[in-house]
Amino acid sequence: MANAWARDRASFFYLGFGFYALAAVFFGFSTTYFVPMSRGSFVAPPIVHLHGALCLSWVVLVIAQAVLVRNNQTRLHRQIGRIAIPIALGILISGMGTALWATKRDLPNNQLALTTMIGTLTSLSIFVAFVLFGIAMRRRPDWHKRLMILAAVTVLWPAFFRFRHLMPWVPRPDIWLALVLADLPIMIAAARDRLLYGRVHPVWAIFGTLLIAEQTIELLLFETGLWRRLGGMVFRLLS
Repeated sequence: MANAWARDRASFFYLGFGFYALAAVFFGFSTTYFVPMSRGSFVAPPIVHLHGALCLSWVVLVIAQAVLVRNNQTRLHRQIGRIAIPIALGILISGMGTALWATKRDLPNNQLALTTMIGTLTSLSIFVAFVLFGIAMRRRPDWHKRLMILAAVTVLWPAFFRFRHLMPWVPRPDIWLALVLADLPIMIAAARDRLLYGRVHPVWAIFGTLLIAEQTIELLLFETGLWRRLGGMVFRLLS
């Protein structure tokens, strides 16, 4: 491949990100899901468990695909990649169902619960968009692999936000955990491109920047009346 960005497709960087994402899921959801499940104290409808299983499946898929590429099993990599769209759409649908259940559970005592409907809808919609774009660019490996990693970054922020249960001393976990820490892989990947190839790939420079900007705007609007009204509209539409 003439494109230097594409030649590193077997780099450990992408496999390393997969294990990083897997660790984030297990540590982040340990106190709110995995440990309560092991104790039999977590009660939720099936769609919540389905959503968790699908999200975990996505992370496992990222790892498996990176392993296949490193072992030059490109044909199998492409065959397995066909399940990416069904998993992504399943994450979107089950994620909205999970958000609807959580909002009904928390209302009316917590009106801010309505705003989570917007955050869930936007982040999961962006996730699916990155997946579809990544698959459309599968013949351009430098774009494809970065878009798939960016999709994973998009859907991982809830895991990082739950680090607040493990690190209660962190101020403003919505900023330092759900935004800064969650988007740190984008900064690392951009710096890596700059160091190895002399410039940052457009996926990080354009779409990574747009993702960080969108998440920052959501953070600023989270407690506003506008965001609550929009969340209420989504809630009533899905109820």
